[in-house]
Amino acid sequence: MTADAVRFDLPEPDAFTRPYWDAAARGQLLLRRCRACGRAHHYPREFCPHCWSEDVAWERASGHATLYTWSVVHRNDLPPFGARVPYTAAVVDLAEGPRMMTEIVDCEEPDLAIGMALRVAFRREEGEEGKETVPVFRPLC
Repeated sequence: MTADAVRFDLPEPDAFTRPYWDAAARGQLLLRRCRACGRAHHYPREFCPHCWSEDVAWERASGHATLYTWSVVHRNDLPPFGARVPYTAAVVDLAEGPRMMTEIVDCEEPDLAIGMALRVAFRREEGEEGKETVPVFRPLC
């Protein structure tokens, strides 16, 4: 792949994160839950960021979230974002507790509101290793 064809929007799964990306390809959002303190976290880590326990496990999330904050991006020079502008970069509160960085789709800026109900959706992208699936969120209607 040439330098000008590098994708900055796709994951680079490794042995640890592969279950997360495989679940996304099946239309499921996973998070990690600590068996020691009971708290969920996202992004996936091998330890609990709350109590530092390594006794954590994958858990299927409900896919429900609320909008915490957002920014509509009108300019981005990294491929392929330049072809997608404007797009809505966001932080959402998952129903299970963790916050997650994502993108809001199928919603115009005037319709966005802090606290609005969202549901996970998945965008499939052609990557270097084949297709990768990335979780995004859309309004719950």
